[in-house]
Amino acid sequence: MIDPVDLQVLTGALRSICDEMGAVLIRSAHSANIKERRDASTALFDPSGEMVMQAEHIPVHLGAMPAAVAAVLGEDHAPGRAWILNDPYAGGTHLPDITVILPVFAGNDPGDELIGFAASRAHHADVGGPTPGSMPADSHTLADEGVVIGPRILDEPAIDELSELMRQPAQRRADLRAQLAAGRAGARRLTELHDRAGGETLREAFAAVLDYAERRTRACIRVLGDGTRTAKDVLETTAGDLELVLEATIRGDEVTLDFCGSAPQHDGNLNCPLAVTRSACYFAIRVLTDPDIPPSAGAYRPVDVRAPEGSILNARAPAAVAAGNVETSSRVADLVLRAFGRALGQGTMNNLTLGSEELAYYETIGGGQGACPDADGPSGVHVAMSNTLNTPVEALELEFPLRVTRYELRRGSGGAGRFRGGDGVIRELEALAPLRYSLITERRRHAPSGAAGGSPGKPGRNLLDGEELPAKVVGELAPGQRLRIETPGGGGHGPPAGGAKPR
Repeated sequence: MIDPVDLQVLTGALRSICDEMGAVLIRSAHSANIKERRDASTALFDPSGEMVMQAEHIPVHLGAMPAAVAAVLGEDHAPGRAWILNDPYAGGTHLPDITVILPVFAGNDPGDELIGFAASRAHHADVGGPTPGSMPADSHTLADEGVVIGPRILDEPAIDELSELMRQPAQRRADLRAQLAAGRAGARRLTELHDRAGGETLREAFAAVLDYAERRTRACIRVLGDGTRTAKDVLETTAGDLELVLEATIRGDEVTLDFCGSAPQHDGNLNCPLAVTRSACYFAIRVLTDPDIPPSAGAYRPVDVRAPEGSILNARAPAAVAAGNVETSSRVADLVLRAFGRALGQGTMNNLTLGSEELAYYETIGGGQGACPDADGPSGVHVAMSNTLNTPVEALELEFPLRVTRYELRRGSGGAGRFRGGDGVIRELEALAPLRYSLITERRRHAPSGAAGGSPGKPGRNLLDGEELPAKVVGELAPGQRLRIETPGGGGHGPPAGGAKPR
């Protein structure tokens, strides 16, 4: 039995290893998407593949990463032998999110004890396919979205082979090597911790962290109260809306999130592998319980997520999934939060991809968060499943043929209420060279809802030279044309007292 003080020290040590892995990855990467926006995540796993600790990076990455480790768990592991994958139906989420997994051994000999795994996942600026940036708004199968990487060994020949199938191969090589460097840093630190604490103590610490997270989560779920809560919402397609349905049931210290009745698998790319649906649910439960609970697989043990196979939330291969990871995951989190009476944030990542055969750029754009029962929602932040940063204007204009003509808060877009929802942002880019664009956005027809009498936030808008664009669209930008994204505001909470509370 580990002493409670020792457990806290070891928990801190594991968390610091994940943080260091993230710092190595971000500082070593070459693409703006990783080094500026920090669209990357890191985590540690025990020898059985359970996630013991993660850094506080991207929610949609981290809740789904256990599926990636599970996909390579039965492979022939050896010291220094790394693995790579991005196949959404074999441990991945969507194709740009590439996962690199490094087994960690007590020594450098093949017969030494396997003590865990160090893993990183990063959104690469391009992974091939017909659309620069590999985030097409109009894909129908995985083949339309880029290079599919089933679990395989990652070494220098593999890096060269895969990079040549993608745009900007030199940048792809650099980012993959940055992920390898992050894994090696995590492996080195975990081995040092093993040597310092002892193998038996480290194994006990892994189990204790998982059990501690489980106990605290169960205690928080119990406070939410028994009963069944329901919620419905929609995803926006060019042909109409797709309905998602949730029945959330709490019995004692366990919660079941059942999405039976949601839309069937879609001909577009809003589909999710089940790992992404689970990830969104885990994030929402973390919001509803206590964010201070150690972020590990133990916290997810009391949560049962159900989605019918062949539905949009548990799609079958080879369905396209580019938007499922970013937009459908956001809606799943919204459904859980709505079921428990929360005002909703912008509910979209406002995905913008720009590029040509020579370059590729991808960003998500922040917006308004929903108000809390005791506070206004924050404005202009990457909310819910994203948690990335913006690309600074200086970095964007230095590296790409773009000029940022407007970047400001979208004043008044947050919903009114006793506490107001956060405001969205306006981001307008002018092309300085011919570029192809792809927009994958949501909440353009349906506003983020308020709670307890609060008003909804304003829906978002996409405009090209002042003309309205659909929520999901691909097209061409000529030099001088301006693409403008107005992101949604968050919902308000509670009825306004004597009118809307001023900003």
